[in-house]
Amino acid sequence: MMEWNKGPAWYAAVFTASLLTSWAFFSAQAQTPPTFTNTNDDKEWTMPAKNVASTRYSSLDQINSKNVKDLKVAFTFSTGTEKGAEGAPLVIGDTMYVVTPYPNILFALDLTKNGALKWRYDPKPSPAAQGEACCDVVNRGAVFTDGKIIYNTLDDYTVAVDANTGKEAWRTKMGEINKGETMTMAPLLMKDKVLVGDSGGEMGVRGWGAALDVKTGKIVWRAYNTGPDKDVLIGSDFKPFYDSEKGKDLGVSTWPADSWQHGGGSVWGWASYDPDLNLVYYGVSNPGPWNSSLRPGDNKWTAGLWARNPDTGQARWFYQYSPHDLYDYDGVNEVILLDMDWQGQPRKVLVHPDRNGYVYVMDRTTGEVLSANPFQDITSSTGVDLKTGRLQYVAAKQPKVGETVTDICPAPPGAKDWQPSAFSNKSKLLYIPHNNLCFDTKELDVGYIEGTPYVGTEVHMHAGHGGNRGEYAAWDIANGKKVWAIQENFPVWSGTVVTAGDVAFYGTMDGWFKAIDANSGDLLWQFKTGSGIIGQPVTYLGPDGKQYVAILSGVGGWSGAIVAGQIDRRDGTAALGFVNAMKDLPDVTTTGGTLYVFAIP
Repeated sequence: MMEWNKGPAWYAAVFTASLLTSWAFFSAQAQTPPTFTNTNDDKEWTMPAKNVASTRYSSLDQINSKNVKDLKVAFTFSTGTEKGAEGAPLVIGDTMYVVTPYPNILFALDLTKNGALKWRYDPKPSPAAQGEACCDVVNRGAVFTDGKIIYNTLDDYTVAVDANTGKEAWRTKMGEINKGETMTMAPLLMKDKVLVGDSGGEMGVRGWGAALDVKTGKIVWRAYNTGPDKDVLIGSDFKPFYDSEKGKDLGVSTWPADSWQHGGGSVWGWASYDPDLNLVYYGVSNPGPWNSSLRPGDNKWTAGLWARNPDTGQARWFYQYSPHDLYDYDGVNEVILLDMDWQGQPRKVLVHPDRNGYVYVMDRTTGEVLSANPFQDITSSTGVDLKTGRLQYVAAKQPKVGETVTDICPAPPGAKDWQPSAFSNKSKLLYIPHNNLCFDTKELDVGYIEGTPYVGTEVHMHAGHGGNRGEYAAWDIANGKKVWAIQENFPVWSGTVVTAGDVAFYGTMDGWFKAIDANSGDLLWQFKTGSGIIGQPVTYLGPDGKQYVAILSGVGGWSGAIVAGQIDRRDGTAALGFVNAMKDLPDVTTTGGTLYVFAIP
């Protein structure tokens, strides 16, 4: 995928490179989150995904499907930024913490005083990072642990800030912006460590995931996603389920010559952790360049999912969702950990709605794919072979050099990009905010130059079949089908949260924050914010004992590049073709980052 900075230098480089180049509830016993999901007080929100199983479910029920219509604004806070606000607020005790897109300011707000500012921390990231970031200068949030707020800065530092005082506890340099590396992901907490990774697949970086000690910031391990086994941390513990993942140094042999050295495979999306199995799961992004003709082979270890020992980084298994990724489908989307009966047998599973258009249910112990069912129209593939694990591409839709291939679905942002889903302990449904986009493409020649765009593809995206560009869907995991769906005009680029009050929340790119009946999909309440919403909603109990819901409004990201980057809508190839699908977005929303907090009076 891409993360899009709207700076003129980036666009000029990209353009130059392109030119060169049945509603069925099953029993509560059949499907439950593991007990380890309750890793924090449900009154608080200490990590973007709510818990290490990434369910984004809250057991709070003061706000419910009967009274949510009475929600009113409790307070607002302007972040002073005009780029995409993809983050999730954190709530610890009587304080809310908000991280902005570049310049990555951390704000601490006093919840006993209607969100009054307690302090701010400015990491002073290098301005040069803006010119290297793809898909906006976003930040997806922070994590709280050991009395610290830990997050990543765009210029490749992981920082820890004392949650009480706002003083910097430690700062660790993780990457090099002159190589095209940036950092936008939210860290994942795994015992006494946090997992972080780099962005920059479109700049030809060599992607990696790494673990840092939460007390000191020391790098404990770093695992690359291309190259020899010793760099990838593949050893005797590596036991992948499928034969295609077995063999020595596949991170080299599945690439032409030395192209693995700038083969992408960054780690900027979501991760989950199972403390019982002591495994961390995280996705890997696209291989570079997009021009697939220049990199024959499976291009290990990109566009897939790692299971690793969080203490050593040693790989347990890997699964490649999209071998030889043809369409920037990546593998970075969330993995939700559940314990459920599968065909009469208890299984520890992970659920992953992938950008290639399939909801995967996998055994998280072994890496076996149990099912893979489409949740959006797909023309690029016909399905997943469960015996081999291989995605079955459609030959007629494979991109070609110098020849335009049309109506490929889904488009590069995928049937679903980074925007995280939520799973309800009550309804047993998965709630998926996603896209409905297709595209036309032509591969172009491109050469690698460090720190510059490395793409080699001309793209025009457009609305998918049906004309709507987005959808919010409820998914029955056991039966592999949609229960209901809400069509939206624009891609649903925000995350979602679901509660024990049978309410799900999400936002739209034209600025509506919505509450939906989690059982029926009926619209129960909506509020028009000042900008398009691409953030992640959270809910918590305030110091007064009342339940609140919070969301960051502020259009941008890859989907909102046309607005946040002030791009000329006449150039349909801009933002790697996303502008072509979003030409009307500037007519309905403007920039501006604002936190909105709601409660029932």
